[in-house]
Amino acid sequence: MSQVPIDHQVAILMHGSEFGDDELKAFMTDALRKRLEQVGKEGRGLRVYCGYDVSGPDLHLGHTVTLRKLRQFQDLGHDVTIVIGTFTTLIGDASDQDSIRVIRPLEGVQRDAQAYAEQTFRVLDRDRTTVKYNHEWLGKLSFGDMIELSSLFTVQQFLARDNFRKRHRRGDAILLREFLYPLAQGYDAAELRTDVQLGATEQLFNLMAGRKLQEHFGQPPQVCLTLPILVGTDGTMRMSKSRGNYIAIADEPKEKYGKLMSLPDQAMGSYVDLLTRWPLDEKLDFGRELDDGTIHPMEAKQKLAWEIVASFDGDEAADAAAVHFARVHQLGQLPEEMPEFAFSASMTIVDLLDEAGLCKSKSEARRVIQQGGVKLDGASVTEIDTVVAPGEAILQVGKRRFLRLVSG
Repeated sequence: MSQVPIDHQVAILMHGSEFGDDELKAFMTDALRKRLEQVGKEGRGLRVYCGYDVSGPDLHLGHTVTLRKLRQFQDLGHDVTIVIGTFTTLIGDASDQDSIRVIRPLEGVQRDAQAYAEQTFRVLDRDRTTVKYNHEWLGKLSFGDMIELSSLFTVQQFLARDNFRKRHRRGDAILLREFLYPLAQGYDAAELRTDVQLGATEQLFNLMAGRKLQEHFGQPPQVCLTLPILVGTDGTMRMSKSRGNYIAIADEPKEKYGKLMSLPDQAMGSYVDLLTRWPLDEKLDFGRELDDGTIHPMEAKQKLAWEIVASFDGDEAADAAAVHFARVHQLGQLPEEMPEFAFSASMTIVDLLDEAGLCKSKSEARRVIQQGGVKLDGASVTEIDTVVAPGEAILQVGKRRFLRLVSG
């Protein structure tokens, strides 16, 4: 149970939330205050959770928006549960989609689920976090159970959602399966008897479904807390693996730092609000200094990049990343340390990039070359059939990836 005054907790926890409706935000703010008062009388902390479907092997900074808010709940003494969507992933959330979501194979979901859980501990306190997998209860529901749950909603409620409405007007297919997702996510809330559920803004319908299911099962409805979508490194589109504008939690510190330094200036405010550990007054001061010119945008970006990298990888790693960035990108020098790749026979630049792991596939290698993103000893490589002979050389991909080639 938290010893922090309730009004102060509400100010911290609601900061950065976004509902798209002032009345709804006021309602949820008041509901959070009342729930804090109630659990205080019961002598316990809030039961708080957020779910993460397994969309791939890595979480990115967009996922950490809710993780950081969960950490605030933890630091205030509340109970946090992470739900890995090992079942809901197989349904597919249509909340942020304007077309049918491609469903991942079960094998891939099961393989990556543990990695997802482990990566959340880069933000959350491992000793104060409960991890659940929702196949454990959703996989046990019967057809009769689903009829009972589906009777709580109308088709009109689903078609009123923006993405479904647009697809319906275009005559695009809407699978019945997609209507099941809010029921499944709502059942998570009932199963866990949660006080608060977090999600991104487009998840509001699903979170509200959780309130409805909780009431159906005789539980007090949860407080819904939705947070903005983090823009990617392009500064405009949402951070997404498919768009390539993401920064993975598992990226090397130098890679994270470099990508953060490439952010457009206008994106810094949301990154400060959503991704830093700074107290609320420090975030507000940073924004004011940036607006009135007290701090130069480059200095502000360095401070922001250092803070975000340090929060994942520690202060020493953030210091090293800052030194590396200054050396390579500001002074135009090669990094002091870089991995080596030994090869004994001539090969095409495409094969070399693929085998050395600088590109994920040969098709990506060809694309990067054609876009002018590959250099060999400082000279641009523009032909995909360029042959590289064994010997000492420095291979560079983009602005941040370097490889020392050696004979072997």
